[in-house]
Amino acid sequence: MAELVYRPVIGAALTMFKALDLKIDTQGSENIPRTGGAVLVSNHISYLDFIFSGLAALPQKRLVRFMAKDAVFRHKISGPLMRGMKHIPVDRNQGEAAYRHALESLRSGEIIGVFPEATISQSFTLKSFKSGAARLAQEAGVPLIPMALWGTQRLWTKGRPRNFKRSHIPVTIRVGEPVEAPTDQYAGAITRRLRERVQELLEAAQRSYPVRPKDASDTWWIPTHLGGTAPTPAEVREAG
Repeated sequence: MAELVYRPVIGAALTMFKALDLKIDTQGSENIPRTGGAVLVSNHISYLDFIFSGLAALPQKRLVRFMAKDAVFRHKISGPLMRGMKHIPVDRNQGEAAYRHALESLRSGEIIGVFPEATISQSFTLKSFKSGAARLAQEAGVPLIPMALWGTQRLWTKGRPRNFKRSHIPVTIRVGEPVEAPTDQYAGAITRRLRERVQELLEAAQRSYPVRPKDASDTWWIPTHLGGTAPTPAEVREAG
């Protein structure tokens, strides 16, 4: 039943991306297992990241079930779609239920998508990772699959208007080799190693990104350490 909802949603997203003439460059999808459970872990810079993360699994004929804040499930439009696609609602005050749900899904052979930064990074740099993804992988006995997205912030991100014009924006997706999560290691150590891998993939995506800002007013989507005018992590914390 889930696929009766999921696949048409994918088709609609692909149609929209074609209409926008997005230039999607995906590398490393072969690192996503064709069968069995896995935790797909990505950086988070856009409201649309779950769609692009899911697209990376399509070459392996896999559908990803994402953990997302429960407010999305209460929305009259997105709610029925999210439930129909078997995504997992997360109530931050009662996270245990979402954790159990994700663990059961992993054990049944599903791929669970997680954004371990928890919220969108407005500096477009990696924030600290929560250890939940590593603990899930350990307990379910499945690998962690690191991923990085770049360019999605130019479409729709926190504090910026949506850009759904036909603007030919490139989106770069890089998927890395699996990171094992042995039970005899601390989840914190695994999380640090996972974050390092995502950082490496993010830097690779940034290096290969095919365009640069058009002018000084178009530098908002570039982190300050790369010469852009996005807020620094410290500025984001102060503003929050």
